[in-house]
Amino acid sequence: MDNDAALRTSLVALAALMAVVGLCSFSLKKVLATYAYGILGIAVLLLPDWEFFDRDFSQWFTPMTVPPGPGANRIVRSGAGRFKFYPLRVAVLSAIYCFGLYKWWMFVSS
Repeated sequence: MDNDAALRTSLVALAALMAVVGLCSFSLKKVLATYAYGILGIAVLLLPDWEFFDRDFSQWFTPMTVPPGPGANRIVRSGAGRFKFYPLRVAVLSAIYCFGLYKWWMFVSS
């Protein structure tokens, strides 16, 4: 992972959210559900190879080409922190996260 600070910040935010859920609900089951959803969300956001997914959706099913030469084993990540705006990717990720947050909220608030 290139950015350990983002992972550390996400884990601290998850711990704070778990503490709030635990103090408000006094339910270990809800805290564990918050932990599981949070770890899954962090893994989906921070761990994928965004260089691979930062292409047009139609190219996701084709392998990436590596330029030949002595530096072919290294991945050059110039601008890896910036995302190109693809409406289909934003719509799919938004739908998945909205549904997951809705299900989590319905479980925690019950």
